[in-house]
Amino acid sequence: MAAADLKTLPSVLVTGFNAFPGAPVNPTEALIWALDADRAGVADMCELHAAILDVDYRSLPARLQQLGASAEPDIAIHFGLSGSATGFAVERIARNAVGGEKPDNTGHVPADARICAGDETLPSSLPVESIYEALKAAGLPVEMSDDAGDYLCNYLFYLSRGHLCAGFAPAMAGFVHVPLVGALPEESGHVMDFDALSAGARIIIETCCLSWRDSLPA
Repeated sequence: MAAADLKTLPSVLVTGFNAFPGAPVNPTEALIWALDADRAGVADMCELHAAILDVDYRSLPARLQQLGASAEPDIAIHFGLSGSATGFAVERIARNAVGGEKPDNTGHVPADARICAGDETLPSSLPVESIYEALKAAGLPVEMSDDAGDYLCNYLFYLSRGHLCAGFAPAMAGFVHVPLVGALPEESGHVMDFDALSAGARIIIETCCLSWRDSLPA
């Protein structure tokens, strides 16, 4: 798509999380910094906005409201760490559930096991099948997932997909889990390096932008 044709360029928000209990290094934090530093690399596809989110249940809704006002995203692609992932895990379903055993970075655990009084599940509105095929074609490890967990990743996914924060209503929203980066195979089975992580993230952005463009009226 032509960079000059601004009407065909979506506003894309990419997010990651900072470190949290049990994960002193979160690769999505470095990923978002890298994407933000190389906005020119996707300038022909979108207007990119990047944000690193605190692992904090209580501040997250207000943070999304702020990002809705500043970025007005058409597409929201959220990245998070999964210690069990062996590659990109493209999440298909956000669940209306919060775990009651794992506190956030402030020590807070939500009292309610449900996020809100809404639907039990919400499907990703990202082009998940196309993302899967694009990553696979690039030779990157990828899998589909129907379990985004019960921590901040799923919480963010449900809030974003459900348009539950005032002013934050991307037409396309979803979540992708990534593995630990640089771990030795004999230690964990995770072999993705940061270059592969960055390349995959750019493929995901491009795939979403193409899908968004194809959805525009002729």
